[in-house]
Amino acid sequence: MKDYSEKRDFHRMQVESEIEITDSKGNIFKGTCKDLSATGMQLLVRNPVMVGEELSTVLHPSSDQFPPLETICEVIRCEPEGDGFLLGTNISEVTR
Repeated sequence: MKDYSEKRDFHRMQVESEIEITDSKGNIFKGTCKDLSATGMQLLVRNPVMVGEELSTVLHPSSDQFPPLETICEVIRCEPEGDGFLLGTNISEVTR
């Protein structure tokens, strides 16, 4: 039997990379992608985002050998974290 930390279908990868985010109103802002899995991301942002909000994201790689990861995701959680907010998101589409 798997222990609790291994019950996810997809493992999370710790990232700590800047991410560009566009909300459904067209507002563009920056955040930090804290972790990434095949189905979601955890993002640290300055201002709160409503649960259910659809976001477009662009995660630029650290090397020019790979294209940026572009996604459409939905906010499923928004919690205060230090001076900002930690968003839990589900990736609904990888656009690039």
